Amino acid sequence: MTTSRTAFSTPQITAALAVGTIAVLMIGLQPILLGAIFDAHQLTEDELGVVAMGEIMTLGLGVALGDALLPGARLRSITIVAAALTAGFDTFTLDADGLAELLAIRAAAGLAQGVLVWGTTGVIVRSANPERLGGIFFVVQTLAQAAVGFALANLVLPAAGWRGGFAVLAGTTVLVVALAFAQPAQLAPLPPPVATGFRWSPRAVASLVVVFLQLAAVGAFWAYSEPLGKAAGFDAPAAQTLISGVLVVQVLGGSLASVLVRRLSVVSTLVMCSVVLAATTLAVHQLPHGQSLPFAIACVPFGFVWLFMLPFQIGLAFRADPSGRVASLVPAAQLLGSAFGPLFASFTTHGKDVAAVPLVSASFAIAAGILLVVTRPRGAAQRA
Repeated sequence: MTTSRTAFSTPQITAALAVGTIAVLMIGLQPILLGAIFDAHQLTEDELGVVAMGEIMTLGLGVALGDALLPGARLRSITIVAAALTAGFDTFTLDADGLAELLAIRAAAGLAQGVLVWGTTGVIVRSANPERLGGIFFVVQTLAQAAVGFALANLVLPAAGWRGGFAVLAGTTVLVVALAFAQPAQLAPLPPPVATGFRWSPRAVASLVVVFLQLAAVGAFWAYSEPLGKAAGFDAPAAQTLISGVLVVQVLGGSLASVLVRRLSVVSTLVMCSVVLAATTLAVHQLPHGQSLPFAIACVPFGFVWLFMLPFQIGLAFRADPSGRVASLVPAAQLLGSAFGPLFASFTTHGKDVAAVPLVSASFAIAAGILLVVTRPRGAAQRA
């Protein structure tokens, strides 16, 4: 690979991963915090969906805009400003009233969060082992979201409501200011296109489209996992317990991927991940009402593949472009896919009838698998 390699110290890498983890906390906390807003009758369910998707999409745009516009040489100051803005928008959320205000504030927060993720991604793609470090990042952020979510649901929200939750989020984001002085002060420029021969080829674009489609498949199914679980026979507490169990499986998948990402064929692994996503969601679609155990069994490989495939997506981007320019856009493609999947799936629902959602998810997964096969270099080594 010809991307710029920087000898980051362990404390620098740890701080950078912590910055990115805090930046994406809201993605994992959305069901809890926005659900609390809904329970407080501040917005309708449809309006909350708009707010949630808006923030995810602007977060992805923030990553892409950071890559295109921001100077890596000023990483520390950019991180401080983005953290201050994120904390400020979290604070403004406390006084937001109605769809327009919440959407504007959370969309702005998403942009600032995206800039923080851009910085973390910049460190990852310039590290000695970006695929493995990316896998660690995905696992750490999942664990952090689970831990903070547990604290909010059991300690903060019962005592202080949804506003208390956003106050905690704002306070946590302030920690990024201190972390900015521990992470790398700047990012070395990536090799210029003239030095690497980089150009936007069909293969480079296809790698990002694959990432987008696979996360759209995940997002579409996961956004409706609770109503799908209820249709399979779970009551609300049981469905929520299943979701927590899938989280554990996700962590196992991400941890194993961090070890195997340099040992398995990138393209073949991602094709198999698409096959598993399609097979599990199609199996759920075929289940008759009340088949809770088969539904739970199908969710296990789905959750495992979710985090397992993410480091390989970084590897796919590096094979399309060894300079790391495409890999730096993988988080943006992941976030935009995660937002688009549920948005597209919402057009197939009718009231509480979400039976068509697994078909939408499977279609995205199948499309990603086909694209991987069609664009796979003939005779090229695909091992990390």
